[in-house]
Amino acid sequence: MATPATPRPSLILPRASHSRSQTGAVGLASGRSAATVSSRRNFVFVVNPSGANGRTGKQWKELLPHLRTRLADQCDICECITSAPFHAIDITREAIKDGADAVIAVGGDGTLHEVVNGFFCKGSPVHALDQGPGHSAALGLIPLGTGSDFARTFNWTNDPHEAIDRIVRGVKSKLDIGMMEGTDGNPHFFVNVADIHLSAKAGYFASMYKRFGNLCYVFGTLRAFWGHSNRDLRIKVNGGEWRTIHKVTALCIGNAKYFGGGMKITPTVDPFSGDLEVVILQDFKWYGFLLELHRLYGGTHLSVTGVSSIRVQSIEVVEKEVSADIFVQSDGEHFGFLPTKFSVLPGAVDFFC
Repeated sequence: MATPATPRPSLILPRASHSRSQTGAVGLASGRSAATVSSRRNFVFVVNPSGANGRTGKQWKELLPHLRTRLADQCDICECITSAPFHAIDITREAIKDGADAVIAVGGDGTLHEVVNGFFCKGSPVHALDQGPGHSAALGLIPLGTGSDFARTFNWTNDPHEAIDRIVRGVKSKLDIGMMEGTDGNPHFFVNVADIHLSAKAGYFASMYKRFGNLCYVFGTLRAFWGHSNRDLRIKVNGGEWRTIHKVTALCIGNAKYFGGGMKITPTVDPFSGDLEVVILQDFKWYGFLLELHRLYGGTHLSVTGVSSIRVQSIEVVEKEVSADIFVQSDGEHFGFLPTKFSVLPGAVDFFC
């Protein structure tokens, strides 16, 4: 029997009956702005209560009174609890259509990934139905999950009070978003790192060991090496000529720096630059990979033999000999298999930072 589809949420966001004058924080940094607010805003908090083996839900309940105290004078708070995989995508889309001024992911990288995908529909940005063309929803993050790799790019801790401080300050930057397209042609989006072959397979298996916290990535990698073989891939960079990359162990496309529970895989990328960083690992054996694993965590692996890095705006990746068994993932979530095209959407979303 088929599982019933998750019903589409209908978010009726509260609108203040009167306008309240409120001035946001004024502290301008390069490429950043803090808005002056003339009326109450609607902030939607998308919470994954089962994240981090249920700790996210418990932490959120403890955090909510403090959040209300800090934001009560600035905005109306809408709390949305996810109940199933992909639910956060629907919640986010409906919130933006209903005129939300910000959607904040509360959880780990998986929750953030879904919220980011909710900012788009069929490849295009989602817009409010009853707001002018100048209105846009901002993206925020309160990292409470297992991985929180995206937060590491900014040297943020997992302290939710610091995250609330960032939201209260209201300082935003235009954040790049990665886009990927498989054989079905349906666009999918990532904010952190997308990857191919060994690391993607490791992420797939790691999801089976979430109860072990960040150790799940180590267990996933060990299992992925069982039966692994390096493969020849063909790539096309920025619409140029196809070329062959031999004996690829893993190919990672970073919009941000970290994945796999703290591995600094794309160490030089800047998520506000309009570029993606592609790191290619070639001809690694399982023992050599494990010996160099500490370099991945430190971000010093680019000097290791068999590791290369390039900056791109787009990259297409296909198998040289088609087998349809090379894994692809995005932000730690299984996407499918090659072939896949990756590209960047520069400054696609306003982000509280």
